[in-house]
Amino acid sequence: MIFITYVNQLTMLKNILLLLAMMISIACNGQNKNNYIQLETIKLPPNFEISVWAEDVPNARSLALGDNGTVFVGNRQGDKVYALRDNNKDGKADEKFILAEGLRMPNGVAFKDGHLYVAEVSKIHRFKDIEKKLSNPSSEVIFDQFPDKAHHGWKFIAFGPDGKLYVPIGAPCNICEPEEIFASITRIDVNSASIKPEIFAKGVRNSVGFDWHPVTKELWFTDNGRDMMGDDIPDCELNHAPQKGMHFGYPYWHAGDVKDPEFGNKGKEKNAYTAPSAKLGAHTAPLGMRFYTGSQFPEKFRNNIIVAKHGSWNRSKKVGYQLTNITVDKQNKVTKEEVFAEGWLDKDSQEVWGRPVDVLQLADGSILVSDDMSNCIYRISYKK
Repeated sequence: MIFITYVNQLTMLKNILLLLAMMISIACNGQNKNNYIQLETIKLPPNFEISVWAEDVPNARSLALGDNGTVFVGNRQGDKVYALRDNNKDGKADEKFILAEGLRMPNGVAFKDGHLYVAEVSKIHRFKDIEKKLSNPSSEVIFDQFPDKAHHGWKFIAFGPDGKLYVPIGAPCNICEPEEIFASITRIDVNSASIKPEIFAKGVRNSVGFDWHPVTKELWFTDNGRDMMGDDIPDCELNHAPQKGMHFGYPYWHAGDVKDPEFGNKGKEKNAYTAPSAKLGAHTAPLGMRFYTGSQFPEKFRNNIIVAKHGSWNRSKKVGYQLTNITVDKQNKVTKEEVFAEGWLDKDSQEVWGRPVDVLQLADGSILVSDDMSNCIYRISYKK
């Protein structure tokens, strides 16, 4: 009995320390201590260049593109949703609208059939015909029954090839065995008169980015691994979910082969769960990911995945803070991951001035990258 009490006290202390660390991280995350953007430090492949597409976009997180070129921006720490436009087509946004404020972690944004969808922690809003109403927007809540837990409660959302809106529900903890609706990716029919979330994938600790392969139309997603197991385990993940009903291991197994010390014995053997298609490094925090389908970049980038690694917050030596390029072959096998853009982290001094979050391809084939630390959005383009 004494031993059990001691273990419980240690677990409680660990959770308190984790919470304090997260609070400090959240407090500092949106602060660019250097107070300026240092594009000269960013390293890209030959003939690529980076510029600031939009400044003063507080805590810029998830991105979505409208039919008429409007870029919609959500955020996690603020309460607003933004719309940005490059009216003169000079590669820089020249108009900004605040579409909503007073929302709770409105991280997720998605666009379909002229309407903007915004995800709070527990609600989905719809802004009808939004590009016609940027100066005078209005919205309706189409669903408000998602869990209201703030821990991993911020959401990335996107419409799949099936026309449904995919909405992840992160685990309400670092590690726990939650109710079934948590640690999943759900989908909803936004046109239904009675919306009911359907669980598409299970065992997903915290996905804040996904996309569908342009050829196979199958879902790929990033997932952030658990904390407090040391610097180098477990890896964060890139996962492939070609069908409904797959289980990716959380909270029993991590990265395919790391058995959880607290919950591993409550689950099945590791082969009962789907292993990741690629291990993306421990604590790198991969968030936004998009398949590149444009023609501006060289052909070798076509149908590759560009992943934004937000960067570690609880590692003795920082990792992440970069974009990587992941090659997927015709058999859906990841054959290579290589750094595409880096320089937000000075590896020697361990100082950080920016944190990439999401990736969005524009009509001209360039890509936008949001940064919730430097409060801006970059544009990366290629010159032949």
